[in-house]
Amino acid sequence: MTTVFIISAPSGSGKSTLVTRLFQQVPALRFSVSYTTRERRGAEQEGKDYHFISREEFEERLERGEFLEHAKVFGNYYGTHSGILESARQAGEDLVLDIDVQGAAQLRKGLPDAVTIFVLAPSRSILEQRLRLRSEDPDAVITRRLHEAAAEIRNYDRYDYVVINDDLDRSAQTLAGIVLAERARRIRILDQILPILKTFEED
Repeated sequence: MTTVFIISAPSGSGKSTLVTRLFQQVPALRFSVSYTTRERRGAEQEGKDYHFISREEFEERLERGEFLEHAKVFGNYYGTHSGILESARQAGEDLVLDIDVQGAAQLRKGLPDAVTIFVLAPSRSILEQRLRLRSEDPDAVITRRLHEAAAEIRNYDRYDYVVINDDLDRSAQTLAGIVLAERARRIRILDQILPILKTFEED
């Protein structure tokens, strides 16, 4: 049974780093690489960080119903392709989606059993410091991202878990712990439990 983990956070909260740590610590996970119309940043790679496509192609795919969810953020489209979930199921893996609050809200409707996790920076000032340390955006964009973050964090109570990313090692352990604990839920491992119970039927 494939469990879908939806992870959201304002830009600069350290979500991508935590997701990287998660894949280093927990086996049998598949990362959903989103499609986007925005330009590449820094060392981002096609197919690893995002699938970079044109606005025209995105809108064509959208019309064909290829996306589980999509959102328009800062003028660019982002979306999760529907094929990734079936691929994870066939491989016996759990699926990790790194998406914003708009996309998460859409997915909760279509995938009500998904586990949702919100990553929160410890304060606005620390979030601003992290955004500036990335040295990727001009001041106007950083101001806009901080404004957007203030709106996004109001959605924290719609998530099952909140990870406060004040210490990277501790936060990474917390995130891994959430995934492992969810895997042990009774409803998710009935196919493993029932054969064990049958071995006791003679008693």
